[in-house]
Amino acid sequence: MNASASVSVIITARDAVATIADAVSTALVDAETAEVIVIDDASDDDTAAAAEAAGRGDDRLTISQCAVNIGPAAARNRAVEMATGDFVAVLDADDFILPGRFTRLLAVPDADMMADNILFVAEHAGPGNLPPTPPVNPQVIDIDLASFARANHSPRGTSRKELGFLKPLMRRAFLLDQGLCYDETMRLGEDYDLYVRMLQQGARFCVSTEVGYAARWREDSLSSRHQTADLQALYTAALAHLAVDGMDDTTHAALAAIADELRQRFLLREFLDQRAKVGRARAILSACRDPMTFAPVVRGILADKFSARRPAAASRIGRLLIE
Repeated sequence: MNASASVSVIITARDAVATIADAVSTALVDAETAEVIVIDDASDDDTAAAAEAAGRGDDRLTISQCAVNIGPAAARNRAVEMATGDFVAVLDADDFILPGRFTRLLAVPDADMMADNILFVAEHAGPGNLPPTPPVNPQVIDIDLASFARANHSPRGTSRKELGFLKPLMRRAFLLDQGLCYDETMRLGEDYDLYVRMLQQGARFCVSTEVGYAARWREDSLSSRHQTADLQALYTAALAHLAVDGMDDTTHAALAAIADELRQRFLLREFLDQRAKVGRARAILSACRDPMTFAPVVRGILADKFSARRPAAASRIGRLLIE
């Protein structure tokens, strides 16, 4: 049992004045919250002031402002370095937590990572106007590296159900003992990368099907805004995961599937950049010189064309990550 453990909630925020108050106020509700650390990543709005107002003078709230934008991974590393709690809990600035979350998660024994189910809510929703929570069968599931990787493999055109969305409590001593932190070269998938490396170092990951985290869902997919460099960094991380010794064949195959998916996405994004720069004909000619590049590009273009003809994906608002 971790009943007497404390939690450091870390919130990295940039231009989050509209949502930061809900994140801060709900994080301060739970008695297990030792502190809430807000890293304002060079916002152009009044994010820091809104966070301070939401704290209402609670001395557990600390706000640190960056002079220049350093990105979510670096901002989270700064917060973890400041943290003093037994566990670190990442909370996105546009999300919020539900009452009793930490009490439930800290009751899970002998885990280095404890996460719970996520309820997706509308952008305008808040703690006082949640959609009805779908029923779940309460249980705690052990997640090994192979099953975590398989749950994050989402070929183009499929619905997103990635467990990389989870926001676990992470045992701070485990991070320190293993020398683990967020990869600051990444601005996409940095959570997933850290979770994989924790599991590779032997972390025990437990997931409760009960709901404790509310995520505001935007209908416009983030995938349309992925930059080439972000995909390349995530692909590089996936290759590094494969290079770790000691994995069984099942785990290696699951991680390899993700690396292959990311390679195809990166090569397609790179081709689209090249097409915009030099024109379609020259971009195709360049891709044709390397069959290893040409095939993923063609598959990606065809997949995009077919997906455009499919009906729009059903909204996730009011649904759970783990159903």
